[in-house]
Amino acid sequence: MKQFTYVINDPIGIHARPAGLLVKAAKALDSTITVEKEGGKSSAATKLMGVMGLGVKGGDTVIVTVEGGDEEASCRAMEQFFKDNL
Repeated sequence: MKQFTYVINDPIGIHARPAGLLVKAAKALDSTITVEKEGGKSSAATKLMGVMGLGVKGGDTVIVTVEGGDEEASCRAMEQFFKDNL
């Protein structure tokens, strides 16, 4: 299991457009990816409504967990996705 934390820089947070991009990126990977709002709920990164339901706003911290498959490569890909899009 690999894990990283990330502070959301997008002032709006994880809204529909970036959530859709996140789901698409997560589905392309060979690992199970979970996004958890620090101190709150969590959701599989492949579930659009679950990700949006977390209510992540700008400045919030999320914890991303990567399990199974090629964890190292999947974790690097997710970290890069968050840096580029959120």
